[in-house]
Amino acid sequence: MQRYFFTAIALTLATAAIAPVTSAAEFEPTTLQQRRYEILDRGSKDGSKLQETRYEVLDNTSSKAITDLQAARLAHLDTQTKAVENIQSTRLEALDSRTKGNVHTLRIEHLDTQSKAIEDVQAARLDALDARTKAIDNIQSARLEHLDTQTKAVEDIQSTRLGELDARTKGVVR
Repeated sequence: MQRYFFTAIALTLATAAIAPVTSAAEFEPTTLQQRRYEILDRGSKDGSKLQETRYEVLDNTSSKAITDLQAARLAHLDTQTKAVENIQSTRLEALDSRTKGNVHTLRIEHLDTQSKAIEDVQAARLDALDARTKAIDNIQSARLEHLDTQTKAVEDIQSTRLGELDARTKGVVR
């Protein structure tokens, strides 16, 4: 009984080993062309998926990072502005309680001058932040243009290869 079992296994393995050889010996030109088209289709689909993935990565990482950075900077500027306003209000209250008259008005003018200087510094900081943001946006647009150029080049190469493959296939079929 064991002998029959091992013989059956040996015949099954021999059949499995011979089957691909016999199918490879049969040449079907239409099947070959269909396989080439399938391979080219897979390549173009992979290229499209790769481009989509690149766009998503650029959109997600760069945009979120810029937004988070801007939010953090604005929160920091808001905190500084509130601290300055608190200091100014405290100083004004102290001046009101201590003195009245010319000294009081001179100090208020001095505080106003300081407040204006602080506002100018904050405006300059916001302008610098806007300039940086614009520069980052320009870099992103340049990256996207570069990716578009690369994608177009890949598509051109694929279409050229497809044309050559069609010409070769037509030459083989004839």
